[in-house]
Amino acid sequence: MQGQHAITVEGLETRPLTEDAVPAWLELHKAVERTDRTGEHVGAAELAEALDDPKLDLRQDSLALWEGPRMVAYALLHTPHGAVDAARFGADAAVHPDWRRRSIGTRLVTWLHDRARERYAADAELSALNGELLLGGTAGDEGLRKLAAACGFTPVRWWFFMKHPLQDLQEPRPAPEGTRIVPYDTAYDEGTRLAHNDAFRDHWDFARLDAADWKTWVTGVSAFRPALSRLLVAGDEVVAYLLAEENEADTRATGSRDCHVGYLGTRRAWRGRGAAPALLADLLRAAADAGYDTASLTVDTANPSGALGFYEQTGFVADRESVTYARPL
Repeated sequence: MQGQHAITVEGLETRPLTEDAVPAWLELHKAVERTDRTGEHVGAAELAEALDDPKLDLRQDSLALWEGPRMVAYALLHTPHGAVDAARFGADAAVHPDWRRRSIGTRLVTWLHDRARERYAADAELSALNGELLLGGTAGDEGLRKLAAACGFTPVRWWFFMKHPLQDLQEPRPAPEGTRIVPYDTAYDEGTRLAHNDAFRDHWDFARLDAADWKTWVTGVSAFRPALSRLLVAGDEVVAYLLAEENEADTRATGSRDCHVGYLGTRRAWRGRGAAPALLADLLRAAADAGYDTASLTVDTANPSGALGFYEQTGFVADRESVTYARPL
């Protein structure tokens, strides 16, 4: 185990997450969702992909608590490689409903904070920035709110998960002059990554994605739908992009197909010319034609580009709200 980083809970075994733990990890997620009703569903492929991150040290940055063959809690720390304005470490954790109110959640958060502080101090590039540990969850979750407050976290950001019914769609929007909309193609993959790093560099919690990160978290994931994804190209340069996803676990759980806008961005020099409206209108029609029931996206309610108002005008409606809590390192 992780030596000084181990968590000891009577009756439970502690060890790092591993690939063979995915089935038990999935069952834990299902048990949590049955109780918490967050509306978020994950599948085995998604969990396996999270563990395949080549930059993730599972032995040092993950742990799971086991009652025999059953996983009853876990914690996973994500280091913000490529951070720009602040080194914000991401925390992913959950406790099985049967094992709550036994201080396990507090121990997991303490472990995550201690491990993040070590990671932060050991990395000269990250420690030159302000450091934080982030926790996220459903807004209105009193258990999470109390845990966050007790552990020294404060709410810093709110997000809307928004849905579009794919009915009464707006007319197609023309591409900005000098550009053309093309389907995603691997030939444009690097250009799309560069466009993303330019488009989001003034957004909260931005971190530059290198080629490995891009493949791990964006175009290499099983949820990515290249046939529905759209690029706005000027000459040979990708100046805006919309990358679509489908959560198959969500489809199985709800019986409804949703086309999720995973990423929508415009290079800063091309903002204000109608790039995003053109891409989004094209995507909504393509999703409707492909038999999807809804389209969805997640938006920062304080997005500096005014994205929330734009999505509302396009026909998206807030379906649920989440909150991010932060604690300094």
